[in-house]
Amino acid sequence: MKQIVGYLLIICCFPILTMIGKQIWKEVDTAQVYEEKIQQQIELPEITNQLPITMLDTNGNVFNEEYVEWRQPLQLEDIPDVVKQVYLLSEDKEFFNHIGFNLSAITRAVVVNSSEQSNEQGGSTITQQLVRMRYLSEEKTYERKLTELFYAYHLEQMYDKETILEMYLNEIYFGNQVYGIGAAATYYFQKPLAELSIAQMAFIAAIPNNPSLYNPLKNFDKTKARQERLIDLLSDNNIITSEEASQFKAEKITLLVKEKIQQHPAYSTYVLNELKSLIANNEGLEEQLHTQTAEEKAKVEEQIDSKLQQLLQSGVIIHTALDPIKQREDEQRIDSILGAGELQASAVVIENKTREIVSLYAGKHYKKYDFNRAFQAVRQPGSSFKPLIVYAPLFETTDYTPKSIVSGGLYCIGNFCPQNYGGGVYGNVSISNAFRNSYNTSALRLFHLIGLETGFRYIDRLHFESIVQEDRTYAAGLGGLTYGVTTLEMADAYSSFIDGSYERAHSIRKVTDLNGNEIYSWKNESETIWSPHTVNYIRSLLNDVVTSGTGKGISINSSYVGAKTGTTNDYKDFWLAGLTNEYTAAVWIGYDIPRTMQSMENDKIHFKIFNTIMN
Repeated sequence: MKQIVGYLLIICCFPILTMIGKQIWKEVDTAQVYEEKIQQQIELPEITNQLPITMLDTNGNVFNEEYVEWRQPLQLEDIPDVVKQVYLLSEDKEFFNHIGFNLSAITRAVVVNSSEQSNEQGGSTITQQLVRMRYLSEEKTYERKLTELFYAYHLEQMYDKETILEMYLNEIYFGNQVYGIGAAATYYFQKPLAELSIAQMAFIAAIPNNPSLYNPLKNFDKTKARQERLIDLLSDNNIITSEEASQFKAEKITLLVKEKIQQHPAYSTYVLNELKSLIANNEGLEEQLHTQTAEEKAKVEEQIDSKLQQLLQSGVIIHTALDPIKQREDEQRIDSILGAGELQASAVVIENKTREIVSLYAGKHYKKYDFNRAFQAVRQPGSSFKPLIVYAPLFETTDYTPKSIVSGGLYCIGNFCPQNYGGGVYGNVSISNAFRNSYNTSALRLFHLIGLETGFRYIDRLHFESIVQEDRTYAAGLGGLTYGVTTLEMADAYSSFIDGSYERAHSIRKVTDLNGNEIYSWKNESETIWSPHTVNYIRSLLNDVVTSGTGKGISINSSYVGAKTGTTNDYKDFWLAGLTNEYTAAVWIGYDIPRTMQSMENDKIHFKIFNTIMN
């Protein structure tokens, strides 16, 4: 019965609208079409506003915000009554009595618009305004207005008045890409709405009537004048006394405009990338990415992207392991070490106890969404790859020790005949000596001894995303890969030498909703890769490199320091990967378009960077 009455009231509007002439008769002719349209859309279109994404560092401080529109929705009970009264009195006094539209208000608007031959006069209820903001355009046509009436009526059937008022107060536009009264408070005063004075509440409440005219950043005086009118309105309706009104109007308004927080762009860019992996991991989709056909993989990626968009639209807080002081100092010092010119670098530092990424260098003078060399630059790793694919698997699967003997003489497998650095040819040497001086021929012999399958069986457990089937050749034992690896992957893999266990390094501790409820976190799945004796052997060999091998020049204040260098053909990439008691890290330097760096070999720039980030 109530629904029938509602439609009858809508139809009763038509005779009144005839006063504006022929245009309305066209709308009458199509009324049935609109009614059918609304009936088909009884569930109003889904709203996809994206709420802010906030990133917190290890200390719980905000270091990055991602948003196009600043929104901070509030529940109705958290919005002060005086704010509700301001809008009810100024926008819709009959809000709690009408069915979505106000017939008398529409009548007045039609009469005025007809007489002035315009359609500027208002008459919209709060419900109609909400419909217009959420579902329709702002064009001033009678076609749109008629649709608005149907939508408003149906909205009133779907929700109670309190819910509609809450939606309205969270949807109003306050200029400067700010939506909702809660967001306006934090944007213009950097305080929660409940902590504002009544004068401040009335000030921001003045903006939505005309966000351009009352933009306080450009037209402060006009905003202040409307604020005073709203305060008088409260006084006239006995919400406040005339004395309080005078006091509130006299209160000085000082804006404290919020700046979008965009610190540590290299780290925050990586966090957003890791978020997709975290979603895939938690949703059970990660393994499918590596076992499906290309077509099936694309469908899985669509699922992950869909989950990501849902998450971003709901607004989340991402708790990270970022050490902001270390991140800032590492970036400044590496920028200084690289100096002017085109030489680039990347570096990743992982804390040993937690396996968390505490700092990440993505390139010189990095800016948000630039090419992130730490996790996107895939480069040949050279000899820094040997401990992972040759020496650790050797100790794990044979009785060899660092004291075992291996030849350093020429060695070929088919047509693959690598040379040692400088063309040196050596006789029988200890594995320790071959490792310390990075003899290629010795490493190849040992790789041939254990076999491709053994070496790659361990590599496959260390999450190298860019290694492909074509890499399963003996050249891989010397770091010769089809594409290569990233700095993050190298640091991550070397973390297995902390204690033999492997847990994928991560920057994200947990993801929560805006109320603090946990949505996602890493499952901390640790896998034992290396036995204790293998770990001891490798750590000893890495330390030998630093003290008396190719890593001489590394100087770090730690009781243990171990590292392995890597140089690719024609000196196009320099690597250094290793660990101390506190951190595990990897460093790469080179040019984005590879070219020789032979002339700067003795400068040991990657050593300087490693020393900087590990101290």
